[in-house]
Amino acid sequence: MARITTIPATRPLHGDIPPIAFKEMPKKRVAAYCRVSTDSEEQATSYDEQVRYYTDLINKEPQWELAGIFTDDGISGTNTKKREGFNKMIESCMSGNIDLIITKSISRFARNTVDCLKYIRMLKEKGVEIRFEKENIRTFDSQGEIMITIMASLAQQESESLSKNVKMGLKFRYQRGKISINHNWFLGYTKDEEGNLVVDPEQAEIVKRIYREYLDGSSMDQIKAGLERDGIKNGAGRKKWGTSNIRQILTNEKYVGDAMLQKTITVDVLNKTRIPNDGREVQYYIEDHHEPIISRAVFSRVQEEIQRRAEMKKMKRSYSAKHGLSNVCKCGNCGAVMNRVHWYIGGKKIMWRCRNRMDNGVDVCDLKSIDNRIVEDAVVKAINSLIEKRQDIMESVKANILKVVGTKGNSLTGTLDLRIKDLEQQVVDAVKSGNACGALLEKIDNLKEERSRMIKTDVDCKQEGELLSWIRDFLDSQSDGIKEYDDSLTRKLIRDIIIYEDKIEIVFKHGQMVEIEI
Repeated sequence: MARITTIPATRPLHGDIPPIAFKEMPKKRVAAYCRVSTDSEEQATSYDEQVRYYTDLINKEPQWELAGIFTDDGISGTNTKKREGFNKMIESCMSGNIDLIITKSISRFARNTVDCLKYIRMLKEKGVEIRFEKENIRTFDSQGEIMITIMASLAQQESESLSKNVKMGLKFRYQRGKISINHNWFLGYTKDEEGNLVVDPEQAEIVKRIYREYLDGSSMDQIKAGLERDGIKNGAGRKKWGTSNIRQILTNEKYVGDAMLQKTITVDVLNKTRIPNDGREVQYYIEDHHEPIISRAVFSRVQEEIQRRAEMKKMKRSYSAKHGLSNVCKCGNCGAVMNRVHWYIGGKKIMWRCRNRMDNGVDVCDLKSIDNRIVEDAVVKAINSLIEKRQDIMESVKANILKVVGTKGNSLTGTLDLRIKDLEQQVVDAVKSGNACGALLEKIDNLKEERSRMIKTDVDCKQEGELLSWIRDFLDSQSDGIKEYDDSLTRKLIRDIIIYEDKIEIVFKHGQMVEIEI
């Protein structure tokens, strides 16, 4: 038979019985996201108001706990990559620290449909809800994602429309010659109180040095090394330079006081992808917009030198800034370039060999190799011959200087400017009156082309004048002649060195040729 044990009660049947202990529900961790699209004063006020509004909204709800107010001020909403506050919020959500996000609207959250839906779904999987106040949408509602897809698409269209409006506004500014240049990273310039570009004398000397060294024969790598060696800072304030930085300075038209607008264009408004303007959009070129640092003649010479070195590379004839003769020696037999090579037959020697003979054999060109010392001696003799006859040469040089400097290009371009301005006003009047203006626009284009040709001729004349002036000053300063070969002098004076079996022809940049027998 089973045995039963009675366990007596330990609490009274009547009296104060404690209430049932319900498990307290945890508070919902709520965050808010605020963003304004510009850093203007009005938008900054809106930004502060949004922060206060969401702080009060979350704090007054008993079952909510403030998980943070995440903000981005003055940053575009078309792409989430640059929004630090947004990215920190997402990171906090993925770490399990946020249950609900409240934001003003879809356009505040994202104007890119792809990004918007990506983050909504990502957060939904993590159990994080988003509420958009303006559209009254909750992502956990059954119809939420359908509505979000529609609203996000509209927001994307709004962003693209805004981009088009901004582009149109910039074009109108460009057409009026009004531009905005970021001078903070622009070596050589700063801005005055009125926002105009003005020359920074100390930085301008660095720019002039780069142009001077390049024309003296230095490569971009050598210029870079020299600037870093001397501890000179670039436009960004860093002592580390790049050859792309040197090239950008050597090709930037702003250093002659001009400005080319719309060099690059945006092809994807959402990703902010910019590419070089290859003719897809109109460009605007403004002359004499600000004070120049480099003369047009020097700038033109640099562009020609850049092109010359590029063509040498295409011809598989590498440019050497280390050896001045590498870029001017040519074979007298076939016209091919001469290569500088090292010989170790009978001791180490530097020789010049015809590239055509090297590639195709003696049947194509039979010019024998020539010792580098013979070529250098020929250059010294040719320069000294020029110095000995400087009295005779000086007369022709001075006459040529007067000839090229005395061009009337500036006055002629000034006359064309007045005609172009008058025609442009006629176009404006025709548009206001509703009349056709195609013929007027064609005349303007023709006059602008004529003006460009005149400017090119004027620059060429100034360039030639500067070269002749330098030669005149060099000859004036010499009396006894030079004693040894000088690479830099070769680059400045000599255009070509043509090598034959029995002679070497030295062609100077001012056109004179001196023949040296071997």
